[in-house]
Amino acid sequence: MHVMIFGCGYSGTAIAKAFLAEGFRVSGTTRSVDKAAALEEHGIVPHVFDGETLDEALLADMKSATHLVQSIAPRDSDPLLRLAGDDITKLMPDLRWIGYLSTVGVYGDHKGRWIDEETPCDPVSGRSKERLEAEEGWIETGKRLGIPAAVLRLSGIYGPGRNAFCNLERGTARRLIKKDQVFNRIRVEDIGSATRFLADRGIGGIHNVTDDLPAPPQDIIVEAARLMGVNPPPEQPFETAELTPMARTFYGENKRVSNAKLKAAGFVFAHPNYHVSLAQLVHNYR
Repeated sequence: MHVMIFGCGYSGTAIAKAFLAEGFRVSGTTRSVDKAAALEEHGIVPHVFDGETLDEALLADMKSATHLVQSIAPRDSDPLLRLAGDDITKLMPDLRWIGYLSTVGVYGDHKGRWIDEETPCDPVSGRSKERLEAEEGWIETGKRLGIPAAVLRLSGIYGPGRNAFCNLERGTARRLIKKDQVFNRIRVEDIGSATRFLADRGIGGIHNVTDDLPAPPQDIIVEAARLMGVNPPPEQPFETAELTPMARTFYGENKRVSNAKLKAAGFVFAHPNYHVSLAQLVHNYR
């Protein structure tokens, strides 16, 4: 069994580890030679891919792929669909499952209400609109090939090396206060496990990959500071805070995303909420 991961970054590496643990062969692409070396250290067969050209070595490796995970963000269009969409059965003749990593951003703003996979999408940002178009492309590709294509809509990703503890240690943590604002989160290891779960069972369709407890962002900072035994940063009103345009767009979307469909399929989150997750992560957060 051979998993090919296009865009083997933070989430992609966690997915790779989930498959490597069971003896799969795993290949992954990255954009730089330095990052390719890092992938190789994890036991991943690396390929440098610029999103424009499938070189001979990559094409040769794709031939034996049984599972495909695509996480590269679209730039106007999905790069892999653009390069290989019509020929994907020729390039990966043994393919039996597709996973596409998307974002809960495709839902847009729902004023803090609970939503699920049946909720109509109304993306706000251009990048979320492109993700939705890519989702549709991969679902259609799965139908055309007659194999399961799963869309994993991910919430805010954190884990080792990317978390509130690191931000507090660096002095970059901010406690922004916006009335009634919540965010959805997911531990990166649970992304890996969820992908493996869906692939093992040949499950397609759309699935929200998010923990059980959407929460105000300042609550996570306060809890992390408590676990570290340090004072949290002072509160800052969102309205007067200096933020990049991209950061401000995140606060323009407010929703509580349900993971009930994934749990109903039998998946168990190792990190079901930020309380459990931070308590485990505090001892090894870098």
